[in-house]
Amino acid sequence: METESPTLEARNITKSFGQTQVLKGISLKVARGEMLGILGDNGAGKSTLMKILSGFQQQTTGELRVDGQATRLLSVDHARSFGIECVYQDLALVNSLSVYHNMFLNREIKRGWPVALLDHRAMRERAAAALEEIGVSVPSMDEEVGALSGGQRQAIAIARAVASNARILLLDEPLAAMGAREAGLIIALIERLKARGDISMIMIAHNYVQTLDVADRIMMIQRGTCTFEGHSANTSVPELLDIVRREYREDAA
Repeated sequence: METESPTLEARNITKSFGQTQVLKGISLKVARGEMLGILGDNGAGKSTLMKILSGFQQQTTGELRVDGQATRLLSVDHARSFGIECVYQDLALVNSLSVYHNMFLNREIKRGWPVALLDHRAMRERAAAALEEIGVSVPSMDEEVGALSGGQRQAIAIARAVASNARILLLDEPLAAMGAREAGLIIALIERLKARGDISMIMIAHNYVQTLDVADRIMMIQRGTCTFEGHSANTSVPELLDIVRREYREDAA
């Protein structure tokens, strides 16, 4: 994996809002089939970085490369044209709609002419096939998403991104506010996606143990700067906590 050209690479990315510099030269890369876990406290700059990688915002300076080609992601749709999909913490699901309607939200299948109607049967069948392909189980394609558990809703949001032909999947706190059982469901889903070998993933998170378990490499961001990067197999929770403690001591000094 080390010798492959990165599927997605960021070089010395900065982001400023007025006089406030949120990102101060972040560089990262993720190879095909690899998962990078990004850790850091609230306000560290993780979400801003994710928005830049997904095309929602543009960097102030620095360079992005997709498959080795330099590009500036101008919008979310532009990022999607490169196969970059982001699953945000709020999931962007409509609770009052069914599973299959959410799977095809804003890309509904229609049939008929001159008046096009929604092809519910095709959407239901394709949604079921997409969920089955990555091992996601729900009671029914007709079930309202609002009636499902948090883990099932998160799985549907991830499945929707994968079904959109994602090559690079950005996960914004996919394990937040979940119990052990639901977090286990999502970790198992992420492991299955990793096993496919064709999707690169970047996950931002707070939980060190869960991130070390699922990610191939770890990166820590503090105050808009990368303060640690290493392979998960060679990294421990105490080591990461020591980095955080040093920051707190510097603040108190």
